[in-house]
Amino acid sequence: MTTFQGITAGAFEFYEELQDNNNREWWQEHRDRYQSLVKAPLASLLAELEPRFGPGKLFRPNRDIRFSEDKSPYKTAQGAVAAVQEGVGYYLQISADGLLVGGGYHSHTPAQLARYRNSVDASGTGEALRQIVEAVAAAGFAVEGEKLKTVPRGYAREHPRAELLKHKSLSASITLGRPDWLSTPAAVQDIAGLWEDLRPLVDWVSRHAAP
Repeated sequence: MTTFQGITAGAFEFYEELQDNNNREWWQEHRDRYQSLVKAPLASLLAELEPRFGPGKLFRPNRDIRFSEDKSPYKTAQGAVAAVQEGVGYYLQISADGLLVGGGYHSHTPAQLARYRNSVDASGTGEALRQIVEAVAAAGFAVEGEKLKTVPRGYAREHPRAELLKHKSLSASITLGRPDWLSTPAAVQDIAGLWEDLRPLVDWVSRHAAP
């Protein structure tokens, strides 16, 4: 029997208010709302998804303000990730804008980037990725990631997968707003379905561009 009952409108309202009251005093006064409306439901959701996607983790609500001009102490979104490897996995986020679901990889090392580019350059693995990315885009996801303006040195400008070679990281996401199903237990299956749409992308990165 599921313990996840949905994420209600109160979670979005919490972040709407936080945007206008991003200070420690307000947070302390409304901490119980964060715990009951945001943290607890998301933790239950991740637990329900764990058998298919692995353990999930909620990000800390506090911002790292040490080197930022913006000194507001709290993030205006709650993110969560089910990582299959460091920096690679499935992502979701709740904010005033609603629900965002994504996946891919967001971090890279020089060695990881070299493996990624070699795999994109190779006809077999590269064409497989191109087809995966096209399918993800056709399913309504925005293909994203840090990109160079030009094809990296050592590769032809007319390379058949030039756009993929420009990527230094590769992910895809979809912003769903506030769908009615999110406030019900059915959200587990809806989000699982979206993550399944992204599984080929996550699996490709895990095999061919692991950290």
